[in-house]
Amino acid sequence: MRQSQLLLPTLKENPADADVASHRLMLRAGLIRQVAAGVYTWLPLGLRVIRKLEQIIREELNRSGAQEVLMPVVQPAELWEETGRWSKMGPELLRFKDRHERDFCLGPTHEEIITDLFRREVHSYRQLPCNFYQIQTKFRDEIRPRFGVMRAREFTMKDGYSFDLDQASFDCTYQTMYDCYCRILTRMDLDFRPVEADAGNIGGSNTHEFQVLAESGEDIIVYATEGDYAANLERAVGAPPPPRAEAGDAMRTVDTPDCTTIAAVGELLSLPDSQCVKTMLVRGEDGPLAIVLRGDHELNEIKVENLPGVVRPLAFADESEIVAAVGCKPGSIGPVGLAVPFYVDEYAYAVADFCCGANDEGRHHINVNWDRDLAVPAERIVDARNVVAGEPAPNGQGTLAFLRGIEVGHIFQLGRIYSESMGADVLDQDGKPLIPIMGCYGMGVTRLVAAIIEQNHDEVGIKWPAPVAPFQVHIVALNYGKSDAVRDAADALYQACLDANMEVLLDDTDDRPGVKFADADLIGIPHRITVGDRVLKEGNVEYKARSGGDAEPVPVADILNRITQEA
Repeated sequence: MRQSQLLLPTLKENPADADVASHRLMLRAGLIRQVAAGVYTWLPLGLRVIRKLEQIIREELNRSGAQEVLMPVVQPAELWEETGRWSKMGPELLRFKDRHERDFCLGPTHEEIITDLFRREVHSYRQLPCNFYQIQTKFRDEIRPRFGVMRAREFTMKDGYSFDLDQASFDCTYQTMYDCYCRILTRMDLDFRPVEADAGNIGGSNTHEFQVLAESGEDIIVYATEGDYAANLERAVGAPPPPRAEAGDAMRTVDTPDCTTIAAVGELLSLPDSQCVKTMLVRGEDGPLAIVLRGDHELNEIKVENLPGVVRPLAFADESEIVAAVGCKPGSIGPVGLAVPFYVDEYAYAVADFCCGANDEGRHHINVNWDRDLAVPAERIVDARNVVAGEPAPNGQGTLAFLRGIEVGHIFQLGRIYSESMGADVLDQDGKPLIPIMGCYGMGVTRLVAAIIEQNHDEVGIKWPAPVAPFQVHIVALNYGKSDAVRDAADALYQACLDANMEVLLDDTDDRPGVKFADADLIGIPHRITVGDRVLKEGNVEYKARSGGDAEPVPVADILNRITQEA
């Protein structure tokens, strides 16, 4: 491709509304342009990267035995009503009516569509297992699109769905897709971690996210410093708490005027935060529910949201609801004599002689002990907290540590949630109906572009890994329009690259050398060849790898071999 013929609108300055490196560089390098909030047009350079990613994804999925299909973006409401998700999904589901007043939505995911296809076309156990995938546009009406294509409303996604007769067969399929995802991300030269995760709105259990490590990532990854344990913070667990100490002095009540926080109570009573418990009220299906945590721990909203009786999405009770249920304002709530049902985090349950609110304004109990002063049913002792860096790992190997990551893939064990609700059965060996087990496998294609850039950039631009680069070679011709020697040499080298099946971009523009070099660094093609009169007089061109190192002269006759050696 000749750069003079390429739509490549680079920008010198950082856009004011771009908060992360990938967003800034994708705009500056001319990969994307915003149409509306969270909606982008992909320009030629960016689209070439997408096509590279799609090719890798297709090759590995086809290798795994998955079959490609293409499902519609527009989905009828009646399919979503069969699974109950039409009413359960929030405003991120963009609903509309056609001219006949029939309800439709723009597909954020395709579980209903694929299950409908399966029940129409697959009828016998002999046709199982089967695994389908597509690469397609999705739309989710994000409340706050941000970080460019990393959190967009419209995006390209690979989603896949499997159907198996039994758990053993499904376990094999799930592992196959897990391994497939690892191969895909490895081929893209990404530093990533598969981690245990929460299923969210999709449903199911035992899910895994594939996180690309990056400081700009929205997710926190928890991992063991030894061994292979890794999980999203939403799902991460620690080692069991130590045994509770013996109870000491009798419980008593003390005045704590104007002390409405753990820190204030601890300072007044000379107690560490870990010797206090805090009680928070959330909305439950049958009224408020309380969650009791150790004072130095943070609530894990996803874990709490998954507790029986808790309203999804999680919502905290407001002050009026708290006063009506407990008789005091927040800051004085405690589990002793509490009039609403409560869950106790297992680490809070391990504390002896603790301090807690007395459900009386400006008063707290001290020397409180579980079992002695208040009983807690075993089913009410739960994991409701965020783990803490440095605590023992649950695998018994090392301690827990934190990293930040960008979720680029998520695989789910759906079970029979969709196949059963939609009546998608097959006949087994005995001619009896059998509901298959489903799996779901998503990968964000456009998000991958941002994740790759977050891991591969410097202060001047993108540094594309070779497998996903829009071009492999960038020929920068200085004074192309004025120097016959430069033009002839650059054109000959350009043709030689094409003949060698190299993807090559020739900068044949009339820009000044400084502009050409700045743009070359910005767009980040792996191999740069500079053709100029000065080096040509010595029979050389200049070679520079975008990954690092200085420019160096290389004989014209040897340059293609040099690129091959560096690749």
